[in-house]
Amino acid sequence: MTAPVVIGAAEMAGPRRMARVIDVLGEMFADLVAGRTSSPARTVIEHGDRRVLLVSPAVWERRGVGSVKITTLTPDNPGRGLPLIHGLVALTDLATGQIMALLDGAELTAVRTGAVAALATRYCAPDHAADLAIVGAGVQARSLFRAVAAVRPIRTVRIHSRTNARAEALADWIRETAPRPVRVSVRANARDAVTDAAIVCTATSTDGTAPVVAADWVATGAHVNVIGGTHPDAIELEPALLARAATLVEDRAAATDGAGEIRAALAAGLIGTGDLHELGRLVTGELSLRGRTTVLRTVGMSIEDTAAAVALYGASPRTGAATRTTAKEGTHGHV
Repeated sequence: MTAPVVIGAAEMAGPRRMARVIDVLGEMFADLVAGRTSSPARTVIEHGDRRVLLVSPAVWERRGVGSVKITTLTPDNPGRGLPLIHGLVALTDLATGQIMALLDGAELTAVRTGAVAALATRYCAPDHAADLAIVGAGVQARSLFRAVAAVRPIRTVRIHSRTNARAEALADWIRETAPRPVRVSVRANARDAVTDAAIVCTATSTDGTAPVVAADWVATGAHVNVIGGTHPDAIELEPALLARAATLVEDRAAATDGAGEIRAALAAGLIGTGDLHELGRLVTGELSLRGRTTVLRTVGMSIEDTAAAVALYGASPRTGAATRTTAKEGTHGHV
């Protein structure tokens, strides 16, 4: 039996790996809307005080791979100096059943969530969009910056976090790691960060239903990536914005089940399910939203873990896959 490749957080860093994940996710989303993937609902076990254990399987048959992710979400961890999320992803070869790789689940989750946001940004934000607002300053905020900066020429970043020290730490990290010179500032409130930004990303651990970002703070024509919240009714963005924006989701059923803003907007009659546009239809060219105010609301899907694992496995120099192509490759990415 061949031992699986172990891919840690350090092997998920760097702009080339992020670009690869974004591209392979695009390929996967095209297959998702065509019904060529299997991504069942994850198993969720709540325990203790808002703590959650999740098991997330998926199969990408055309690529010949599957994955299972085990994740823990512990809201009190940031206060302990620990990550909100811990996890492990196993990537499997469907033909042989062998486990190909074991990947750091927390870092993979951050990378693929940022990459999904970047994919939407690629298709929605103006090509010249260079002004980014980030609300939240945790691990996911860093991944969002990495990913969005891979698809747009970001030159100014405004950050707001309830914890100023974390916002300042994020600002320092961006200055040190940005692929180009960036002006970074920390703002005392979310409104100052968001107003007039071309691209807005929210990545908080809110568990409340009071919006973190108000609808009238978002500029006309802006693109907003909403990826935070700790349960299906948590709200980061005021649902009223969805009435005037084009709303993107990974999958309609997943969004109506797990996205607080969408559940609230549907309940209030602000939108109907027909107003939810699936991201894969942008990738395939069936839909174009350029020039409109757009909102991506993600909930995370297990098939995204599969796609990210495929991309990172292919990028690892220890697999040999980084320098070869296979018959399983599609037209949008490479294994």
